[in-house]
Amino acid sequence: MKSRPFVFINAAMSADGKISTYERRQTRISGQRDLERVDQLRASADGIMVGIGTVLADNPSLTVKSGEKNPIRIVVDSMARTPVDAEVISRKGHAIIAVSKSAPCERVNALREKADIIVAGDERVSLPELLSELKKKGINRLMVEGGATLNWSLISEGLVDEIYVYIGNMIIGGKDAPTLVEGVGFVDPMKLKLLSVERMDEGVLVKWCVF
Repeated sequence: MKSRPFVFINAAMSADGKISTYERRQTRISGQRDLERVDQLRASADGIMVGIGTVLADNPSLTVKSGEKNPIRIVVDSMARTPVDAEVISRKGHAIIAVSKSAPCERVNALREKADIIVAGDERVSLPELLSELKKKGINRLMVEGGATLNWSLISEGLVDEIYVYIGNMIIGGKDAPTLVEGVGFVDPMKLKLLSVERMDEGVLVKWCVF
């Protein structure tokens, strides 16, 4: 039995692999059917995790429309930069902020009034340690909604089981526009096993298994 949850990344990207414009603002890529699929995926998860970059850029609520119970919302935020009025910790339901030991105490204490705090790692959040703690809290199925930096950190540390990507019918372009996975990159590319391909709206939903 794994000491961490089953982890799957869900994302939408353009035909040229971009998840937003160079301004790093939220970009509507998915169609209505895919948005409904994402909502159902959220409802099936015990927790939904995003990085602090996504919170600062998009201010997502990560709530579920199709179910009565919202999954636990988790933010990976090494230096406790999450705004105290952020949607992710202001909406009804349980939220967790994961910080490092280096996070300013005053920021951590302010966030502690709105969410549970998990301290994992010295300078940056230790993802293996965090996932182990989430497992102890009963999170067995964890949905990750990025962005690109968190995706890289999880994938590069071997902490992802499956990846679902909706590829939309648009070109965004731009060398500074974020892709699905950023970071340093692999010298030897990581291989994926194709699980399924489905036409959806005017795009394609692709599911892979990481091995």
